[in-house]
Amino acid sequence: MLNTINLDEVFKEKFDTSSDFEFNTKVAGVFDDMVSRSVPFYDEMQRMTSELAGNYALPHTNVYDLGCSTGTTMLLMDKTVEEEINFIGIDDSEEMIIKCKEKLNNFKLNRNIELLVADFTKTVPVENASVVAMVLVLQFIRPINRLSIVKKIHDGMVKNGVFILVEKILTEEKSFNREYIDYYYDFKRRNSYSELEISQKREALENVLIPYKTSENINMLHEAGFNDVEVFFRWYNFTGIIAKKS
Repeated sequence: MLNTINLDEVFKEKFDTSSDFEFNTKVAGVFDDMVSRSVPFYDEMQRMTSELAGNYALPHTNVYDLGCSTGTTMLLMDKTVEEEINFIGIDDSEEMIIKCKEKLNNFKLNRNIELLVADFTKTVPVENASVVAMVLVLQFIRPINRLSIVKKIHDGMVKNGVFILVEKILTEEKSFNREYIDYYYDFKRRNSYSELEISQKREALENVLIPYKTSENINMLHEAGFNDVEVFFRWYNFTGIIAKKS
């Protein structure tokens, strides 16, 4: 029997003191509901990611999901990527990996899948990769570490492999940034988040989620060695980018 999705009520009650957001057991338990209600067009982002992965995954290579959380990306890629290609899911949260393992076991996928706990600021165990997906993950890594991580991803990929990066972003022109954020909070309200929940989560994420502009992400990808870089998704302050290694 498949697990039911638990409702995200992490920020429903008022906290006495604020603390930074963590991908702990409590968040892992409600993550699927949290991300589907917090990220616009999340299902479409994931569908597009799996579609691109299916197009670029090569025989005798590995497909990686970095920051795999509960395994949603791998579940969708399983439908588009040939079964003989190995999947490797990596997350720095042991709680997320436990949840991911439970979820993938429920679906009994017919391929080799390896799940690892790793801190990307210390190691990026990517090798022989034709596809590397990083969906809403790099934004949680300190900017000082991002370029070196992306370079290691590039170096661990085969020729014509692709890096699929989905991120929350800042606008290129500051005058639009506040407006886009307001639209984003309206999206959350439409998904039944209260003003208290929105406010408390914003405070918790303030020092943890640090977005780049789309241009800054693109420049970083080029500097890391990727030749062809293209935006494949955009909704106000969210974007998807694909980068190919030549």
